[in-house]
Amino acid sequence: MPTENEASAETSQHRTPRPSPTSIGNHKLKPQTLMLGYGFDPELSEGSLKPPIFLTSTFVFETAAAGKRFFEGVTGKRPGGAEGLIYSRFNGPNQEILEDRLAVWEDADDALAFSSGMSAIATLLLTFVRPGDVVVHSGPLYAATETLIAKILGQFGVSWLDFPSGASREQIDAVIAEAKAKGRVSLIYLESPANPTNQLVDVEGVAAARDAAFGADDKPPIAIDNTFLGPLWAKPLAQGADLSIYSLTKYVGGHSDLVAGGLVGEKGLINQVRMFRNTIGTICDPNTAWMLLRSLETLELRMDRAGENARKVCEFLRDHPKVEKVGYLGFLEEGSTQADIYRRHCLGAGSTFSLYLKGGEKEAFAFLDNLKIANLAVSLGGTETLASAPAAMTHLSVPDERKKALDITDNLVRISIGVEDPDDLIADFANALNAV
Repeated sequence: MPTENEASAETSQHRTPRPSPTSIGNHKLKPQTLMLGYGFDPELSEGSLKPPIFLTSTFVFETAAAGKRFFEGVTGKRPGGAEGLIYSRFNGPNQEILEDRLAVWEDADDALAFSSGMSAIATLLLTFVRPGDVVVHSGPLYAATETLIAKILGQFGVSWLDFPSGASREQIDAVIAEAKAKGRVSLIYLESPANPTNQLVDVEGVAAARDAAFGADDKPPIAIDNTFLGPLWAKPLAQGADLSIYSLTKYVGGHSDLVAGGLVGEKGLINQVRMFRNTIGTICDPNTAWMLLRSLETLELRMDRAGENARKVCEFLRDHPKVEKVGYLGFLEEGSTQADIYRRHCLGAGSTFSLYLKGGEKEAFAFLDNLKIANLAVSLGGTETLASAPAAMTHLSVPDERKKALDITDNLVRISIGVEDPDDLIADFANALNAV
């Protein structure tokens, strides 16, 4: 039986995880490999190959001095953040492993996990935006994001100005100049591709416009919703964004069985958001974090298969006589502004696209009601194919004039392709189009 000193040494030893390898010699390991073990030391969990689910609300401190030191970090009285586990509103083993692995995909400094995509977005906005500030954003945004900025923050004197997703550098410059004239610009918020039109934003152009318009002391951060293409097909931090936001519900979770959000980016900005998250408690729970760790192991496989399926399905839909147009990134007109952004920013065309049918709501509803394999449901990025009518569903709360300006029309169907057999999906869509 170990003595008290031996037990204490053993405990201390087990509190320090072994660092996970990120390279072998000069060979840097890929994110796909790191998802299987990075950030987890089996010796800390009885040799378990996979991280257990740590269902606890609080953590025991080894000494009172350690507890004080941990709280100094988590409250910001000492730089560097929490040195250890304190309370599940602040941190936890499952969440910390998840955050380590999320940061890997975009080679980010740090990451945070949240209880939903919208809680990530709300915590981000509440961290940086103050009454009287101006938010500059691309349009359209996910409807809940637009509501949060315009209607909820608007109650506190926050205003906004936007530019179209495909805006030129000149258009972006003009909107930023107008915003500066209105007040302090505290955040530039982007969504690319835009939900639900699939229009791309020139992140490099936005970063250049921001840097030209502001000095080092008043430069607002650029945050981007990277849910539609990230983290496999787009890495906006490399194009000049400071923070990349995810609805982890979508591709990262990928099985339509959880709700969560993520934020990756520059450490100084992440730490500011962390302080706010610690206060309002928007961290994701340990079980959800554990499920996301499971999903990350197959992320590339699922996204690759869904992306290949989408290409085959869109090739069928593009030539169908009842289809007006297909908003798929793989079909961008060569030489167009969107094609130029795609070439510079994207590593793949994704598996979510906009389908415009000939007609209006009647035709869109007839198509949706006759699907047999694809599910009539909102969300995207799951293993199953989903289809919805944005104008009547996810973007119903958007004013009609704004929907018209943003091409969110009654004949628009948003489709997220899953991992089914592509020939079966094509047969399903062909049958549904026959009913239109």
